[in-house]
Amino acid sequence: MTGELGDIGSRLREERERAGISQRELSRRLGVSASLISQIESGQSKPSVSTLYAIVTELGVSLDQIFQVHALEMPVAAAAGGEGTEPEVDTNPVVRPADRHVIELDSRVRWERLTSHLHEDVDFLHVIYDVGGSSATDGRLMRHPGREYGVVLSGRLGVQLGFEKHELGPGDSIAFDSTRPHRLWNIGDEPVHGIWFVVGREG
Repeated sequence: MTGELGDIGSRLREERERAGISQRELSRRLGVSASLISQIESGQSKPSVSTLYAIVTELGVSLDQIFQVHALEMPVAAAAGGEGTEPEVDTNPVVRPADRHVIELDSRVRWERLTSHLHEDVDFLHVIYDVGGSSATDGRLMRHPGREYGVVLSGRLGVQLGFEKHELGPGDSIAFDSTRPHRLWNIGDEPVHGIWFVVGREG
């Protein structure tokens, strides 16, 4: 996958520093150890789904900003240098599977971005929960602003919403308020593939 991103930690560090928040302060706000934040930013550890959402929500940034790569930023810089020209970015509406930008997360979860340009208020993703994969390794529930819409393409996905538990198979879909405590995990013996939208996550 040519768009795979190995520098998610450095992107998170850039956004934290831009927000003027120390590692210690961010860890205090999130209720995690400062060493975990340090390990994620240095690339020694990958965040879980719940940890990544907690970080970007606390920093007030979109997943698009984390998915940014130099290939998208360069045309803007180049165009901005020209007199009387408008900045341009690659707005090709088609994204081939080999060109998707990817984030590999802890707990056997993979996100593949399905858009070629920036959307400020929607996360549009192909999600893969490998066997044993979960949104949090410790079974913790997460919550964040927005509303989620998902459909399972293959495999069996467990979804917990508060005290409710649901089992989704191929063709099943779900929609819920992301401020409700929730958790997603693979409950079968094959990877779960699904399409996921999170709308209004930035509140």
